[in-house]
Order: sequence, then structure tokens, then C-alpha cells
Amino acid sequence: MNILVLNSGSSSIKFQLIQMPSEVLVCSGIVERIGEKDAVLNYKTKEINIKKSSYIKTYNEGLQKIIDLLQNSQNGVIHDTSEINVVGHRVVHGGNSFSDTALITAEVKQEIKNFSSLAPLHNPNNLEGILVAEQLFPQAAQVAVFDTAFHQTIPQKAKQYAIPKHLTAEHGIQLYGFHGTSHKYVTEKAIEYLGLATSKIISVHLGNGCSITASKNGKSVDHSLGFSPSNGLIMGTRSGDIDHAIIFYLVENLGYSLTEVNNLLTKKSGMLGLTGYSDLRDIQAKAEEGNTDCKLALAMNAYRIKKYIGAYTAALNGLDALIFTAGIGENSSLMRQLVCDDMEVFGIKLDATKNETKSAILREINSDSSRAKIFVIPTNEELEIAKQAFRLVTSSI
Repeated sequence: MNILVLNSGSSSIKFQLIQMPSEVLVCSGIVERIGEKDAVLNYKTKEINIKKSSYIKTYNEGLQKIIDLLQNSQNGVIHDTSEINVVGHRVVHGGNSFSDTALITAEVKQEIKNFSSLAPLHNPNNLEGILVAEQLFPQAAQVAVFDTAFHQTIPQKAKQYAIPKHLTAEHGIQLYGFHGTSHKYVTEKAIEYLGLATSKIISVHLGNGCSITASKNGKSVDHSLGFSPSNGLIMGTRSGDIDHAIIFYLVENLGYSLTEVNNLLTKKSGMLGLTGYSDLRDIQAKAEEGNTDCKLALAMNAYRIKKYIGAYTAALNGLDALIFTAGIGENSSLMRQLVCDDMEVFGIKLDATKNETKSAILREINSDSSRAKIFVIPTNEELEIAKQAFRLVTSSI
């Protein structure tokens, strides 16, 4: 069974074509920096590695370029779209409507649309990917895998906000959690590696969007993103945690509309607001050149992560392992160093040499004297989506 996985982030589309149940990767790639003039398209098979740079304005345009490559007469891997049996879609926000993977129907698409206001950088792109895939692969089963599903195990004391309780009961205002597919994948990898019957693990997903999860025995028990994927850690363009009184101040004293405030906090804040750059690679390069704004932004970013690690270690009553994953977590030795510095009180001690080593597989970067293991685990949300989609489709046959 050929499963095409589309993973639409806030500024990228990752894709993989996977043969199931053998889990053979046929091709993979990513469209990065969508909406920017220097957008990049990577496409890989066993034989080739293509990298192109161009102005890719929209997600629709990015998806079309992916499909064109899949069917390319020279470098493509399929002759006809009918060769795709299933398209698995990452969907960020499923609210309480979806606690598991779902076959996409008109009702499912409407629910994804309904939650777009809570995940404005993601759900609209996820839905657009679904609509385009339905047109391009009309014979394929379309399957949605929800980021929020993994966090359904978070207890009430952690997911309920201290607001009038009828707002939770009647309107579903609560913590939902996101990046669940990634956190689930790397946490299970760590548990398998550790061989522990019980485990206390903190996973840190650092990309353009960032989040941190506390897991006990493989189950999510707390998470930094909440009602929408906007709070918690400092992100590429999102502010993360902020005093809600600032919103009222912007509206009542500075004349901002609510739409402008939402746009400010989700698209113009975070690392972009602090430095003028949203991509951490650019920020690190500028910091090395002496840019003080970029240096401060990196320090602020790491400090926020450190605070969450401390809080979640307390919530777990201990820590067996700390995981770094996703684009920044896997590739930025500097961010890992900044986060782990002066954390010995939590049993976290980094090995500087191991931290600089690059690998495509799970690796330890802790010192021998560190009580907690520190892992870099490349996430594979696409494989996890393919596995869940395959289970769903085959169980319904």
C-alpha cells in the first residue's frame, strides 16, 4: 500500500511516500519558507537529491510542485496518481471532536474548518492540503491524524483553566496540546531505548513552532501549548506566554483592533518580532556576527525552555530523560547547549563533544555523570502518520 503523507506546518510542507506495512521510504522532501522569496524545495529518492530555490507564494503552489515532482518523467516515483492508495494528513487542531485518527468526510472537513480560528497558522493549510489532495488523488482514501490526540490523556487538573467552569463545559475552552504526533513518536523511541517499565520523560519539539511535553509511562500529562498553538515557548513568529492584559492595553490604549492583535501575536512576534528574522539559522548567524538583538533572543528562547523543564520535572517528580527533536532541536547544538547550561540541579549535564556530533539516529549527548539521559531523536511524524493511517484503513476493510 502506497501512503503519501503530507505534513503542513506553519511555514513548510514535509512529505513522504511510504510503502506499508514494510515501512519502505520511496521518496521524501520538504518545501520550506513558504511565502518568502527564498523558499526552498528539497526532493529525495535513493538515487537523487534535488534542491531548488524559488518564490513559493502559497501552500497550494507548494503542494502542486510536490505533485509535479512525484510524477516527473525523469525523477518521479509514480506514473499515475492512482498509484497512491492513501493520503495521510497531519491536522493540528481536532479539539475534543477527535481522539483518534479519522477517515476524512465532509463532516470531518467542516470540523477542521471550525477549529481554524484556534490554529490560524495551521488548520487552514491542513484543510487546503486535504482539498488539493482530494482533487489530485480522487481514488485514494484521505486520512487525518490529529496533533491533539496524543494529549487526550492530560489530567483535568492540568488541562482546565481557572475561568468560570461553564466555559469549559459548554464551549470546550481548555488545554488541548499540539505536536502530539512528534512527541508520541520520540517518547516511544526513548522508552524503547531505555528499556524502562516506568518512565518520566520531557520532550522538547523545537521548530518554527515549539512545544514541550511531560510524559509519564508514555502518556502525555502536561504540555506547553494550550487552547491554541500560540502560548508556551517562544516560536518563530508566535509570542508564546504573554500577560493577557497586554491584549487589552493594545486595544484600549494603542488603538489596535482584535484582528490586528491576533496577527501581531501569531505572525509578527516571537523570534521575528525580537530580531526581524523568523528562521533560527539566520538568527544564529547574525548572533555570531555580534548582533545584540539576536543574542538576546537566543538567550530568551533558551530561558523559557529551561523554566518549563523545571516545572515539568517537578510535576513528574523526577526526570529519566530529556529529548530534543524537530528542525531546531535536532540541528542546533547551540540551542541545546543554552538550554542545558546550569541545569545540574535537575540531573541534566551536557557533554559538549557529544552535543556537536551529528547523526540521523537517536543519540545520547549527556555526560557520564548526568543523572538524566539527554537525547537527540530525529522525529518522524510522517512515518507515525503512515502507521496510524495504515491501521485505520486496513481495519475498515
